[in-house]
Amino acid sequence: MNYREVEKKLLKATGLNRRPVAVTFLEATPAGIEKFAGTEPSGCSFWRLAAAGKVFYTVPADHYNCPIGSYTHGISLPPERAKELEQTLGLMAQIGYVKMEEVPGIPRLAKEPRAIVYAPLGDTPIDPDVALFAGAASQIMLLHEAALRAGSAAAIPILGRPTCMALPAAMSYGSVVSSGCIGNRVYTGLAEGEMYVVVPGKSLARVASELETVASANAQLAQYHQERRESLASS
Repeated sequence: MNYREVEKKLLKATGLNRRPVAVTFLEATPAGIEKFAGTEPSGCSFWRLAAAGKVFYTVPADHYNCPIGSYTHGISLPPERAKELEQTLGLMAQIGYVKMEEVPGIPRLAKEPRAIVYAPLGDTPIDPDVALFAGAASQIMLLHEAALRAGSAAAIPILGRPTCMALPAAMSYGSVVSSGCIGNRVYTGLAEGEMYVVVPGKSLARVASELETVASANAQLAQYHQERRESLASS
C-alpha cells in the first residue's frame, strides 16, 4: 500500500493538522529501522514523537516507565518494578479515577511484542497494525463515519481511560473512537476538544476510499441543515 498517498488523502478530506501515527507490534527487532534512544514517561509519548516525523522502534524496556501502558501492550514489568502497576492502579482507585473491578475488562495485547515500530503513517517502513488519528471532534466524526461506511467500525461504545487500550481494541474489534485520558493529554499535548480514532491497518485502504464520499456528504448536509435552521427555527 502507498501509505504516503493514503495519508495525503486522509489529511485532505478531514483537515487534520496532526500527522496520523502508524504502530506495528513485532515478534522480533526489525532491521533497517532506528532504535529509540532515551527515556519517555509513557507509551503514548512515542505517539507524539512519531507524529512529529520520527521513525523508530522500541523494545519492552522502553515502556517500563508506564505500568498502565505496559499492561495494555502485554509487556511484563521486571521483578524489581512489578509492584508499580499495583501501586499506580491503587492510587487511581483511591482518588476515584478507576474501580479495580474494571481492570480485567481493559483490552490488552495477548502476547508481549519484542519490538514496536512507530512512524508517521506516510513514512511507515512496514505495514502497520493500527493507525492513530488525533483531531477535533468534527474531524474524528468524519473518520468514524468513513469507518462505518467501510464496515470497519467496532460495535463497542466510545473508549475512555486508559487511551492506550484503544490499540489492542482496534486490533481485536475494528476501528474505535477514544475520548483520550488525562495522562495521554499531558504526555502527547492533545488539546481540549481533540480526541482519537484508531483504525486497524488492514482497514486503512477501505476507510480512505470511503472518506471522500463521507466528507462530501457532510458538506452538503451542513448546507441543508443550515437552510432548515434558518427557515424553521423560531428563535
